[in-house]
Amino acid sequence: MKKIYILLLGFAMMLGGAGCSDYLDEPQPTDVLTANDIYSSTEGVQAYFSGIYRLFRGQYEYSTDVATTDVGGVYSMYYARSVKGNDLIQNSWYNFDYAHENREPTYRRVRVTWQYCYDMINHANTIVKEVTASTALSDVDKTAFVAEAKALRAYFYFQLYLEYYAPDSGLQTPPLYKEQVTEGGPMSDPDEYVAFMIQDINDAVEGLSEDRINKSYINKNVANGLKARMLMALDQDWDQVEAAAKAAYGNDADAALDATIYDTGFDDLTASEVIWSMDQQADQSNYYYIAPHAFADHNADAYFGMWVNSVFVNEFSDTDVRNEFANYYGGTTGDWYEYVSNKFTFTFEADIHLMRKSEMVLVAAEARYHQSDDTGAHELLYKVQLSRDPDAIQSSNTGTDLLDEILLERRKELYAELGIEWFDAKRFATGIVRDDTHRIILTLTPNDKRFFLKIPQAEIDANDFIDDSVNDNR
Repeated sequence: MKKIYILLLGFAMMLGGAGCSDYLDEPQPTDVLTANDIYSSTEGVQAYFSGIYRLFRGQYEYSTDVATTDVGGVYSMYYARSVKGNDLIQNSWYNFDYAHENREPTYRRVRVTWQYCYDMINHANTIVKEVTASTALSDVDKTAFVAEAKALRAYFYFQLYLEYYAPDSGLQTPPLYKEQVTEGGPMSDPDEYVAFMIQDINDAVEGLSEDRINKSYINKNVANGLKARMLMALDQDWDQVEAAAKAAYGNDADAALDATIYDTGFDDLTASEVIWSMDQQADQSNYYYIAPHAFADHNADAYFGMWVNSVFVNEFSDTDVRNEFANYYGGTTGDWYEYVSNKFTFTFEADIHLMRKSEMVLVAAEARYHQSDDTGAHELLYKVQLSRDPDAIQSSNTGTDLLDEILLERRKELYAELGIEWFDAKRFATGIVRDDTHRIILTLTPNDKRFFLKIPQAEIDANDFIDDSVNDNR
């Protein structure tokens, strides 16, 4: 049997250099840690987690591919999704994602996303196994560490689910590894895959507390937010979606929302609305690779790569704090380069936000809609709208008009952060229609195959259980 394609990183490679000491000074030495070092103390396991979170915001330098600007950690997956819709226009790195051309088996996005997610899953599996077996850790610490590892494992299985699978397609889900592996396995049954992913996130919610080192780490709030995202993508258990979203933002929408985040350039994880974010510092930075900041900010010395569709810009009222658009290049009506956004400030210390409370309030609003509670949906939606625009008027929409208003508000609130437009179009099978403002005009029909990627050729070549036929209907 051939060796599995996923890269199984050694502890020294994973935790070497600055990676193991992002937030911790112990244990020593910080350049190399053995398995015994890691699992003999809480500090050792925390250092391992720090190394894992470092890869969320870093270039994927351990890939068999040469690291390039458009492939990296979680931020890279999110930004690739963000430029696939109608709201944003890209003219720099990520152009192949913008054109929906980056899905063939040998292409970089396909290879790196697959390998990166499975590397992270294998790290999570390692922690679950070794922490469970440790005789040096307390039961309390074991419970917390295993729960955090399961949250990570569920998170990356969810990313693979979104990228390489489509419901109602008749396809299988990617391979499911429930424990450490060194050899590849077959594609998996979607029901088993989803059940395992949901069980993991439920275990994480149960085992985690709100305590953590800083907002870069997963705690109970983050796990609840991830649970809400997963269940809404599956279109199931909307009562649980609502409960998880409210637990994530603290169950008090008025206290959760703070529009001053729009004054800060979305670069500081200490902002009160931020639930989860990757910390960057001058000596712990991804430099010019960070997305969206290095592409969206046209005032800093970076790529000047992201523009905003004028049709989308016109959805924002003049009194909306989020109306931070400007015409820097003299574009006129209909020009793709008419508007840029000042939402994001690029510096080497800009933090990368992965979850905010406003998102979770809007998730709860949508959950109320799916439970036939229009009044509850109106109230939560209005709280977000009024927080952003003092002249906002509470909605009276019902039915699909109300849902469309919630989905529009999600796009206005979260553009360029998480790939929300693509995520919603995929889960509702509505397709994406680009207007003629774009550099590249295209239409993705509902359930278009371009909503998911093919299986990497490198995986096919290395895995005895998978052959070329896996891509026949992709």
